[in-house]
Amino acid sequence: MITGVIGVTFWTGDLERMYGFYNDVLGLPLHSRHEGFIAFELGEVRFNIGLHDRVSGQSKDPFRFMPHLGVDDIHAEAQRLVAAGVEFIRRPEQESWGGWVATFKDPDDNVLQLLQLA
Repeated sequence: MITGVIGVTFWTGDLERMYGFYNDVLGLPLHSRHEGFIAFELGEVRFNIGLHDRVSGQSKDPFRFMPHLGVDDIHAEAQRLVAAGVEFIRRPEQESWGGWVATFKDPDDNVLQLLQLA
């Protein structure tokens, strides 16, 4: 029986660049770092970045997988990230169900969202 999501991994050809983005820019809390693999801990979910020899360059289908990163104040967090040079493709907008969403790209062009629940 599947009980939940315990982790997700983005594979990359440039681990150091991705580490700099997720650690220094987004400020995700580091869980562990090993050769070729870095794990961040977001509550009970591991958010991983790994080096993979079959991955290179920008994501060719960046909208296929879209993690949502929970925030308490989407406007403040989006403003902080814009000031750090993060490319947003959708600034914070309120959804019809009441929550707020903002969409941005990482250095490999993977698409992620900030999500503030109503």
